[in-house]
Amino acid sequence: MKLFRFLIQSSLPAVAIAVAIGLLSGGSSAGLIATIGRSLRYETPPAILAWSFAGLAAIALVTSVFARIVLIRLSQRAIFALQLRLSEQILAAELRHLETLGAARLLASLTEDVQAIANAVYVLPFLLINLAIVAGCLLYIATLIWQAIPLVIALSLLAASSTRLLLKQGRQQLARARDRQDALFSHFRAITDGVKELKLHGDRRNDFLTHDLQSTADQFRRHNVQGLSLFATTDSTGKLIFFAAIGIVLFGLPPLSQIPTDTLAAAVLAFAYLIGPMENIVNKLPLLGKADVALSKIEQLNLGLSQKSETSQQPSTHQPQKLPPLAADWQALALRGVVCHYGNLEREQRFVLGPIDLQFQPGELVFIIGGNGSGKSTLAKLLVGLYPPDVGEIHFAGQLITATNRDWYRQHFAVIFSDFYLFDRLLGVAKKPQLEQQVQVYLERLQLSHKVHLQGDRFSTTALSQGQRKRLALLVAYLEDRPIYLFDEWAADQDPLFRDFFYRQLLPELRDRGKTVIAISHDDRYFDLGDRLIKLDYGQIVAQ
Repeated sequence: MKLFRFLIQSSLPAVAIAVAIGLLSGGSSAGLIATIGRSLRYETPPAILAWSFAGLAAIALVTSVFARIVLIRLSQRAIFALQLRLSEQILAAELRHLETLGAARLLASLTEDVQAIANAVYVLPFLLINLAIVAGCLLYIATLIWQAIPLVIALSLLAASSTRLLLKQGRQQLARARDRQDALFSHFRAITDGVKELKLHGDRRNDFLTHDLQSTADQFRRHNVQGLSLFATTDSTGKLIFFAAIGIVLFGLPPLSQIPTDTLAAAVLAFAYLIGPMENIVNKLPLLGKADVALSKIEQLNLGLSQKSETSQQPSTHQPQKLPPLAADWQALALRGVVCHYGNLEREQRFVLGPIDLQFQPGELVFIIGGNGSGKSTLAKLLVGLYPPDVGEIHFAGQLITATNRDWYRQHFAVIFSDFYLFDRLLGVAKKPQLEQQVQVYLERLQLSHKVHLQGDRFSTTALSQGQRKRLALLVAYLEDRPIYLFDEWAADQDPLFRDFFYRQLLPELRDRGKTVIAISHDDRYFDLGDRLIKLDYGQIVAQ
């Protein structure tokens, strides 16, 4: 199972120790049943049996606790490392790959999949102990009544073969349910992001609830019910097999062979005791099935997690990546024959940007214009290094930008996209003695001082209008102090006065400080303020 491979890759020595101790605990518990059985047969002095019982009980108790603690520590460390590594790999993956996966699927993996693995890992100690109890009791029964050895073997084979198919079908149903869960997360996101549109249009709301949300939720429920029902059937099948075993030992074997009554009673007691551990094992199988499905879904993200070097879950925290210093004296940023394909080639819905030949220098203000779908946002993501070019080259500060230095290249940009995200804390901004005074100056200049103030390194609030949130994002961009600034329709949500202030004062001031300023805009009344104007149409530069 993928879950056991995951734990073994986490720490093989710890797993081996936990398994050994768990088997010892289960074996001691089975030994207790054997001791009770011997007491029924009066073959051993009571004092010896009493001391044996006390010793086995102590061993079973201590080893059970120790095995659980070891596996709990290991499991929590492995889950912590998995969450951290998965987050790191999402941040390290190419943006185009993440956009193809979709936010709903990534969120489902970070929450539901990781939680499913955590739930399964938590029950592993109990599973190991119960397996050892079952093995020990079956061995005891076989040594107690040698005629029962074929019965034990036959029942084991019957149980394995009858449950294998049910478990396989159950896991398949759980996998289908997990696939529908991705769509369900997408619908939940539509509720939160599109609540205004759904409230304003009754037919749209009813259509969404009936044909999208309800249909997907019903499919998710149906597959879950079918999968869990198959696991429940496995439980009932196991009970039936063991009751049949008790019946055969109790009623079938005595007429065929001379088995003492006390020996028969001890064997029946052991069989009866097995029902509890077997039921516990079968009850944990759905959790193990869900964990296998979750690990498969995480591997299918194709973020490199399936590689062994990536999955060795070391108990370490994230180490900050050290990048070379920024190129403060750069002279040119050049795109040479750059082409970017975007979309699905098989369905012939592919958008092609380029070939693009552009060059930018420090201290210039450039406007990029064009209609919707002309390629402005794709060009912006190419410029800042979020999309690698499919054809062509990007040169910056005398270096060819490749996969090895693209992250360093991205650090030269302060960007506010039209779909920007505003963090409530100043992340990655060095703490300076004048930071609070500097922030206060920007807040007053951006007309936000009456709404927001800095509390340590956090903003007092981000619950602002979209235009005010963009101003707060601009403040963060100022603090980053990068060589190149890119604004994607930044002024679209500003009032006329502040929009004029942005174009006529803020952008020229950045340019005069030696910054390269690239503004994607539709505000043609301010285009004369730029040093250059680049117009895109259907992925091509048609004017410059």
